[in-house]
Amino acid sequence: MSDRRLSPVNARVAAAHLAEAPAGLARVPGTPRCVARPVVDLMRAPGGPRDRQLLLGEAVDVYEDRDGWAFVQSGRDGYVGYVETTALGPAIDAGHWVCAPATHAYAAADLKSPERLALSFGSRVRVTGTAGGFAETAQGHIPEVHLAPVSQRLTDPVAVAALFLGTPYLWGGNSRAGIDCSGLVQAALLACGRDCPGDSDQQEAALGRALPTGSAPEHGDLLFWAGHVAWVADPETILHANAHHMAVQYEPLTPAIARIQAQGDGPVTSHRRL
Repeated sequence: MSDRRLSPVNARVAAAHLAEAPAGLARVPGTPRCVARPVVDLMRAPGGPRDRQLLLGEAVDVYEDRDGWAFVQSGRDGYVGYVETTALGPAIDAGHWVCAPATHAYAAADLKSPERLALSFGSRVRVTGTAGGFAETAQGHIPEVHLAPVSQRLTDPVAVAALFLGTPYLWGGNSRAGIDCSGLVQAALLACGRDCPGDSDQQEAALGRALPTGSAPEHGDLLFWAGHVAWVADPETILHANAHHMAVQYEPLTPAIARIQAQGDGPVTSHRRL
């Protein structure tokens, strides 16, 4: 059975590119749009629970726009869901991304001018000019030091994940305002130019190679539990967004494994090396 999270099909429409779809559905091409708000919930159903989040400037394909809700598929990872139609704008050629943990878009190229928006690491913008150390965008003036060309990639995903230290834990979160365990892994890998699914079970199936039980952990490895994932920062420490601390935190590896099992979430299910 196909994964509903990756299948652009609902009760009325199916993406035209799909090889198979239930009979009776309208086959529709996707309409390219992009996210026009700093952070947008990607919901399982209109007004329903949040599955993931999308960031400013991210591309989506819209397959249905009905009663104020757009049925979309994310260009970032293929995740499917619903967003408010008003949260989307025309597709743009976003040539830069926010490479700082967070930044502001200001009303003018002046750090004392009013801030218009707070933007998270990973947001994408189109720069139309520069002045006084600021990049001009449709959202406002952003410090140039907080932006990088989309072609520029970072090299150490654990170091990227550490940029989120102290970020509040948020189920389904994908931003500096709130993030969960799989969001932290995805943000780090995408910043390093590596494809990464959105949820931890998908990541466990797709990322790296499985190591035998008892293998010594190394910097950059991933440890998985049922419904959870953590970066290995060093052989004795993990870095993860977790509900125990309600934040992104370092934690000693061996006590963390014992704590997670004791709280009823089971043992490590796999140890994977990228």
